[in-house]
Amino acid sequence: MTERQGESDLSKVDQAEGADRLSAILMAIATAEDRERISIGDLLEALKRRALGALMFIFAIITALPMPPGVSAVVGAPLVFLTAQLMLGMNAWLPRIITDRSLSRVDFHRVMKAASPWLARAEGIMKPRFEFLAKRPAVYFAGFVAFVMALLVLLPIPGANMAPSIAICIIALGLLERDGIWIILGALVGIVSTVVVGGIYWVLITWTVSLVLSFFGLGAPPPVPAV
Repeated sequence: MTERQGESDLSKVDQAEGADRLSAILMAIATAEDRERISIGDLLEALKRRALGALMFIFAIITALPMPPGVSAVVGAPLVFLTAQLMLGMNAWLPRIITDRSLSRVDFHRVMKAASPWLARAEGIMKPRFEFLAKRPAVYFAGFVAFVMALLVLLPIPGANMAPSIAICIIALGLLERDGIWIILGALVGIVSTVVVGGIYWVLITWTVSLVLSFFGLGAPPPVPAV
């Protein structure tokens, strides 16, 4: 992901493709071969009223899939911004330092090609249920869970950001489709993710403390943790 290069007008993708599903909109953007790069600002404009949930999904799915090292640090910041806005009941907004960032259309297409079949399948089974969970004030709790997951995505543990990213994806899709069942499922995945990641950090911290103590002769060297 680099600085934005050139302007790309994607604001009419939704209408031009006749699409009302996120999967169709994202694939239309990914397959638009008239541009080499897609900026975050372009995505924000193209997704319009869906921007908050849709952008949460886009950034989260990138970190949920196998990507080069350092990607979570790049997309983690926008995730923190967006989930915090959901938690606080704000509209989608990102500072220019983020919206001016862009990624290769080829890389975006690769992510969407891997994710779109699963996304389309999920859209096929989701429907408006327990819609009060997608509205205020219940949605603030979903935002809080997603915000905590976004913070976990930033943690420097290889592979540990996958489960939190999946939780954010599920919550984002539940919000987009007004499906309270998916919002609950995403929150549950988020809680489990927090427990698992917290357990990993606890093991690493206690092992480090034991190692330091053994260095000063205050105990036996601890075994290497299996994490």
